[in-house]
Amino acid sequence: MNYNENLWLFFTLLFGIIIVPGMDMLFVLANSLTGGVKRGLAATGGIMAGGAVHSAYGAAGVGVLVTMLPQLFNVLLFAGVAYMIWIGISLIRSSITVEAVGPGTARSGWRAFRQGAVTCLVNPKAYIFMFAVYPQFLRPEYGPIWMQGLIMGVMTVVTQFAIYGTLAMTAGRSRDLLVANPDVTAFVGRFAGLLLVAVSAFSLWQGWKSA
Repeated sequence: MNYNENLWLFFTLLFGIIIVPGMDMLFVLANSLTGGVKRGLAATGGIMAGGAVHSAYGAAGVGVLVTMLPQLFNVLLFAGVAYMIWIGISLIRSSITVEAVGPGTARSGWRAFRQGAVTCLVNPKAYIFMFAVYPQFLRPEYGPIWMQGLIMGVMTVVTQFAIYGTLAMTAGRSRDLLVANPDVTAFVGRFAGLLLVAVSAFSLWQGWKSA
């Protein structure tokens, strides 16, 4: 697998992760419904800032392992793949529904941005998640780890903006889609779970070949 194929695989996994209805999505939607598009986009910006920090930590952690403890890299790779497959299977077996969207707590765009960033940054599951994902795609043979991490970080925040920004600008219709059509949200969750399992299984196979 060459570097471009590796990036496409990462994007597939990333898209499947972000599109699943969850706290970030509901935070953006709530602020958009109560404060309009500007506040929704501000909330999106905060989540993007948090995502950039998570990406930096993930890349730095993998870089340290590759440089100082290369023998642990494959251990982290296989552990991360197993974790992602478990998440994927959980999504496939679950029925994700959004019963209500509460009011946004922010009263200004700047506050929505801060709340989005803080909510993202204090979530320990996000750090675990990044350390599970990044070892599958950051490979020394593709060049400097920091450059790969930067590219993947940019892809992360751009994808967040594309999905959450669209949600913010179409808040009314998005709310109806999420709340009034539970079958749609359940399908999205299960489809994303299938993507996670497929991509992680492929990463496991690639890692096994190169181990």
